Amino acid sequence: MRAARSIALATLLVALPALAPAQPRPVTVDDVLGLKAVGAAIVSPDGTQVLYTVRQWEPESERERDRMAARTRIWRVPAAGGPGRQITYGERGDSQPQWSPDGRFISFVSARGAASGGEEARAQIYLMRADGGEAFVLTAAKEGVSGYAWAPDSSRIAYLTTDPLSVEADAARKKRDDARIVEADFRHQHLWTIDVATKTATQLTEGTAFTVMGAPTWAPDGTRLAFAARPTPMLRDYRADVYIAEVSSKTVEKITSNPDSDASPAWSPDGRTIAFLSEVRTPARPSGQVRRGQEPQDGTPPSFVGHARLMLYDVATRQLSDASRADFDIDPGAPRWLPDSSRILFTAGRRAYTEAFVYDVAAKRYTQLTTGRTVQIGSISRDGRTVALIADSPTDPAEVHVTDPTFATLRRLTTTNPQAADFALGETEIVTWKSTDGWPVEGILLKPVGYEAGKRYPLLVVAHGGPAGAYTNGYRVGGLEGGQYLAGQGWAVFYPNPRGSTNYGEKFLQANLNDWGGGDYRDIMSGIDHLVARGIADPDKLAHIGWSYGGYMTAWVITQTTRFKAAMVGAGLTNMWSMYGTNDIPNVLVSYFGGYPDKETMRLYLDRSAMTHVDRVTTPTLILHGANDERVPLGQAQELFRGLKDRGKATELVVYPREGHGISEYYHLKDRLTRIRDWITRYTLGEAAGKTSQR
Repeated sequence: MRAARSIALATLLVALPALAPAQPRPVTVDDVLGLKAVGAAIVSPDGTQVLYTVRQWEPESERERDRMAARTRIWRVPAAGGPGRQITYGERGDSQPQWSPDGRFISFVSARGAASGGEEARAQIYLMRADGGEAFVLTAAKEGVSGYAWAPDSSRIAYLTTDPLSVEADAARKKRDDARIVEADFRHQHLWTIDVATKTATQLTEGTAFTVMGAPTWAPDGTRLAFAARPTPMLRDYRADVYIAEVSSKTVEKITSNPDSDASPAWSPDGRTIAFLSEVRTPARPSGQVRRGQEPQDGTPPSFVGHARLMLYDVATRQLSDASRADFDIDPGAPRWLPDSSRILFTAGRRAYTEAFVYDVAAKRYTQLTTGRTVQIGSISRDGRTVALIADSPTDPAEVHVTDPTFATLRRLTTTNPQAADFALGETEIVTWKSTDGWPVEGILLKPVGYEAGKRYPLLVVAHGGPAGAYTNGYRVGGLEGGQYLAGQGWAVFYPNPRGSTNYGEKFLQANLNDWGGGDYRDIMSGIDHLVARGIADPDKLAHIGWSYGGYMTAWVITQTTRFKAAMVGAGLTNMWSMYGTNDIPNVLVSYFGGYPDKETMRLYLDRSAMTHVDRVTTPTLILHGANDERVPLGQAQELFRGLKDRGKATELVVYPREGHGISEYYHLKDRLTRIRDWITRYTLGEAAGKTSQR
């Protein structure tokens, strides 16, 4: 009887038509927002497990289903392969996962519950047993914890917290008697240690001589900590030095004296060396043509425009050595020692990728380990055999991978976004061209879904921020414009890396000093000409957008040419003179414009401002800006809007409440994606192609 049923079932299955695989479909706005972000891959000391974070949008609460919040949670996956498992469930999210060096505990930072007085809880360090169990809180820092590091013997944790207000100042704040003196009354961040067993916390550094920046690094014997600190908490204060603190005596010694920035210290496993990154100006390596007397007179330097150097500090002799090489024209990332202390791993941008590199200390040699990859190193196992990292590609979103220290083969462990397999994606291509003055330039072209050679397409140009930034050839579902979202609607999307971008050498990085809107503008326009000449871009259907410096470039472009049918200026700099006096990092403009504005430099500040040339604009321009933006204040958007509106130009200004320089709220992100698409479609392709987003 059982056999008969089996035969009948088999016959039925054969008779049923085979289910066809799902057909790829274009990416939607909901797909962009639904993509989960994977980060922070941390391998266990024994190399068998990897912690990682997953960030996603979810309802604020059961009662507020329509209000969306971005929450980060911690997951765990076997390094040998297998399903990942979520291990934290904090109501506001959890981040910064680490393993204790002995592998017994998992730690993370989370803000849970409610603080006294009805205020929101501050982020604290939580621990849970690695073999399972509930998480419990370790610290009770009044102002919360911003970063931390385990002691090598797993008995203590060093952490950072900001000095709390005095009782009197806190009482005044609560009753809103809180007048604030600008660039004064600083609250510094300092180092503490806490005993894991007793929860006894001890302040290690104090005072107003410096504020600690970034998590510290322990000496292997657990007696000292190295850390970076700067004189003030101001964002525009780029000075920083490396210090060593003796834990038992609380004595602190400064080991560097660079007038610029020394940061990201990492103590070698053998205890002999501290590696760190240093920004060094020399007569042969000027970083900004600032004349004497035109730099800020409060001691803060102009921002550094150049490559950092890998430096090595010999702990025994207190001698510094410079590991930079003339033939290694790359800006290294944070150093990570391999367990034998002979080599240092790091990632760095190289052209259109973020590659892995290693520095051999004895041989003084740099070696590139990956080619054509975009990777982020997380951590290294105790025996050095396993490296955990995050990697993405043009066809796959970021996921957790593991490899050996040679990076010979990357093995993927997670599939956090299985729905991505259903997306119809446009092909990416790295394109190179010569600018009008002969400069070699590179960018990334995202072709429309279903691209046909010989057919011209509407082209959207997306200028990057910075200007010291660069586009890499990674997964393009997301970002300012959605990338593949627009490719699915028939757009070609162009991501140029003009002069002033990183990843192409220090000369290229510094090539737009005193020349914003000059060579960088010509590089972008010649890149468009290149795509037109190849028969890809329709010269009559061009649009241009950008955010921050990309917003500056968009505002500048529309004053220099009438080729674009539509533009979006996002958080853009439009008047460099007023921008200097109102933003939170004016030292950046000091570097790029030859000094602060005065009778000598004012000509450049004014000449390279879009507002000076606003009479020339004919392009319909959408302007988007965060209401609380301090990096590029809202006034920059208002100036451009008023200049265009009073001249009868097609324009619209949209302000996002509560947002700073970036857009972070769910419905604001959705609005931005939709609004950009509707605006460029309406004015580039015509009314029939899409509706506007008038609200």
